[in-house]
Amino acid sequence: MKAIVIGGGIGGLCTALALQKAGIATTAYEAAPKIRGLGAGVALAANAMQGLARLGVAEEVVARGKQLEALVIFDEHGKVISNMDTRSLSNKYGINNFVVHRADLHEVLCNHLNPGSLVLGKRCEEVRQEGEQVTALFTDGSSDTADLLVAADGISSVVRQQLAPASVPRYAGYTCWRAVVDNPGVDINNMISAETWAPAGRVGIAPLQGDKIYWYACINAPQRDEKMRHMTPEKLARHFEKVHSPVEMLLASTAPDQLIWNDIADLKPLKHFVFGRVVLLGDAAHATTPNMGQGACQAIEDAVVLAQCLQQEPDLAKALTKYEKRRMPRTAKVIELSRRLGEVAHWRHPLLGRLRNSLFRAMPTFVTQRQMEDLYKVDF
Repeated sequence: MKAIVIGGGIGGLCTALALQKAGIATTAYEAAPKIRGLGAGVALAANAMQGLARLGVAEEVVARGKQLEALVIFDEHGKVISNMDTRSLSNKYGINNFVVHRADLHEVLCNHLNPGSLVLGKRCEEVRQEGEQVTALFTDGSSDTADLLVAADGISSVVRQQLAPASVPRYAGYTCWRAVVDNPGVDINNMISAETWAPAGRVGIAPLQGDKIYWYACINAPQRDEKMRHMTPEKLARHFEKVHSPVEMLLASTAPDQLIWNDIADLKPLKHFVFGRVVLLGDAAHATTPNMGQGACQAIEDAVVLAQCLQQEPDLAKALTKYEKRRMPRTAKVIELSRRLGEVAHWRHPLLGRLRNSLFRAMPTFVTQRQMEDLYKVDF
């Protein structure tokens, strides 16, 4: 059996690795001329780490990242809204609340692929199916044919646009900047990932190895807003100047070329992930807002489950049907919960904000923990 993977992001690389480990000859094609860790940092929960362990790369990834002890949400004054100790979950489900630079994760995955099986600078423009074969056509005029094609080419997937043209990204109502910087001398807790909910917007801070800090900042804004597009670190710092320390100083210390910006969007849950011998995976199938930190996690799950289905069921059509049934309900739930959480986190009216904060403070710890445990119980 031969497979083609379109996309060299986390989902595509994990899929290529999972299929190769299953004994399937697999080539991954990435449009970019080189693999870059865009997005700066990435959070991996226990479900993702379980998946990486099944791919045989967990130990190497762990060596490059940082396991944290708690997820803490603050208000604009620095008062705690929610404090979730994740150590008990880590003891129960394995490494959890883990952060790593996206480039490091990409490098580990690439190093485990079969030599020559990742081809860069190949942009897919069309897929064609005929009989028991599927062909990927690239913009440079070349093509490749296989028994199976996995589309892991992101939220703006060319393959999904061809097969499910009605599925288009839906804007979440807020835009986001992120960066990884050397600690400019600010005092942060090196064992927690922190997020602040303020009228000005939302800011997250997580420590990385080597005294580096990954931060992100989200602001309610119109889609594709030119003002947001031209935002600088200094302007961002002024926007969040009323938020507790060290947010303003951290944003201001960021160099303009370190800043990554994009509008936040997701996909309305699809009715199908499988179209003949083409299967959608990761953001191409179920892009979610980042509010639950599950985008990369669900893509890693997809890769492992797909390979398992292909190993367990010799009939390709039946194997893909199993994959679809195992993945669609779970990912749809993540999409809707994450979108809802983002909407609540971005309430800007002071009264609504105070009500939200009071409700979160009153929420019993076991309720939050149960919700997180639901994510960590994967049917691997």
